[in-house]
Amino acid sequence: MKARFEALALLAGSGTADFAMRITQVALPLVILRETGSVAATGLVGGASGIPVLLSPWWARKARQWVDSGPRLAVVALVTAIALASVPAAAGLGLLTPELLVFSGLLLGCGTALADPGRSALLADTGDRWGPDRAVLLLTWQDGLRRVGMLIGPTVGALAVSAGFTNRLLWIEAVAVVGAGLLACTVPAQRVVVRTVEVPSIRGSLKGRPEVMYGWLIRGTGCVTWFAFTLGLSVLGEQRGRPGIYLAAGMTGYGVGSLIGTAISLAVVRRIPPVACAAVAWSWSGLCWIAMGLWSTPAIVAVAGAFSGVTVVVGIAAISIIITRSSAGAERRTLLSGQAVVVSASSSAGLLIGGPIIATVGAQLTLVGAGTLLALIAGLVLLRCQTALHARDRDHHVGRAA
Repeated sequence: MKARFEALALLAGSGTADFAMRITQVALPLVILRETGSVAATGLVGGASGIPVLLSPWWARKARQWVDSGPRLAVVALVTAIALASVPAAAGLGLLTPELLVFSGLLLGCGTALADPGRSALLADTGDRWGPDRAVLLLTWQDGLRRVGMLIGPTVGALAVSAGFTNRLLWIEAVAVVGAGLLACTVPAQRVVVRTVEVPSIRGSLKGRPEVMYGWLIRGTGCVTWFAFTLGLSVLGEQRGRPGIYLAAGMTGYGVGSLIGTAISLAVVRRIPPVACAAVAWSWSGLCWIAMGLWSTPAIVAVAGAFSGVTVVVGIAAISIIITRSSAGAERRTLLSGQAVVVSASSSAGLLIGGPIIATVGAQLTLVGAGTLLALIAGLVLLRCQTALHARDRDHHVGRAA
C-alpha cells in the first residue's frame, strides 16, 4: 500500500509539472518577444536547455546517481523552478536580456537532465516494491500523462494567453515544479551497498544488453523522422490553403491513439518478446506515415495518426520493460539517462534537417520517405533478432544432441 501511495505521488507530480510546461510553451515565446522585441531570442531558452541534456553523458555521470530519493529529486526541482521563475521575474522588473535567457535555459537543461531520468528510475524502483512488472506499468502511465498534456495543454495555454494571463502562466509552471518536488519527498531512497565505487557509464551499462541498444536504435529512428509528421503536416496544410487543419487532425488522432495505447500496452508487451514487439510496433507506425503521405486528407491523417499513437506507445513500453527487467539501481538510472539523451539528440537532429528536406522533396514525399525508413530499420532489427533466436535454438539442439 505504501509503494502504491508513493507511486501515485510521483505520477501526480510528474503529470502536473508536465501539463504546466505544455501550457507555458504557448506563453514563453510571447513574453520574450514582448520584452526583447527580438524574434531570434524567442528560442534561446529552449535551445540552451538542450545543451546540458546532450552533454549529460559526460558531466552528469556522477550527478545523476545522486538523484536516488524523493528529497533529492525535490532539490533538483527547486533548481529547475528557480530557472523557470527567473524569466517572468526579470520581465516584471524590465531586466530580461538574451544573456539571462541563455543562463536560464542552461540551468533548466541541467535540472531536466537530472530530474527526468531520476524521477523515472525512482518510479520504476517504487514499482518493483509494488509488484512484478509494475515498474513498466508506472513508466507507461507516466508517458500517458505526458501525452494527455501534449493533447490539451497547448489549447489551454492559448485560451489563457488570449485572456491575458501570459506572465502568470510562467509563474504557475514554476509553482507546479515545486509542488511536484514536494510530492516526491514522500518517496525514500532504495540504496544498496555495492563493492565497486565506479559509476557506470551509458556505454558500459549497454554491455550484455543488446536488446536495449536495438530498442534505442528503433526509437531514435522514430525521433529523427518525427519532423515529417509535425513539420510535414504543418507545411501540407499551409500549401493546400487549410493552415493548421492537417496538423490538428494528425495530433488529435495521435493523442487519442496514444491514450488507447497506454491502456493496452502492458498486456501486449507481456505476451510478445519485447524487442520484437518494439520492432513490429514502429514498423506499423512507419506504415501509418506512408499512408498519410499517399492519401493526404484530414480524415486519413486522423485515423493514421491514431494508429501511430497506439503503436508508438506500445513500442516505448516494450523498451521500458527491457530496461526495468534487466537493470536496477545505478545501472537503471544510467540506462534511463541514456535513453533521454537518445530521444533528445535524435529529435533535435530531425528538426535541424527536417525543414530543408521538406523544402526539397515536398511534405507528402517526406512523409512517405520517413515512414519507409522507420519501417525498414524496425524490420531489420526484427530480422536480426529472429536470426539470433534461431541461432540460439540451433546451438541448443546441437548441444543436446552432443
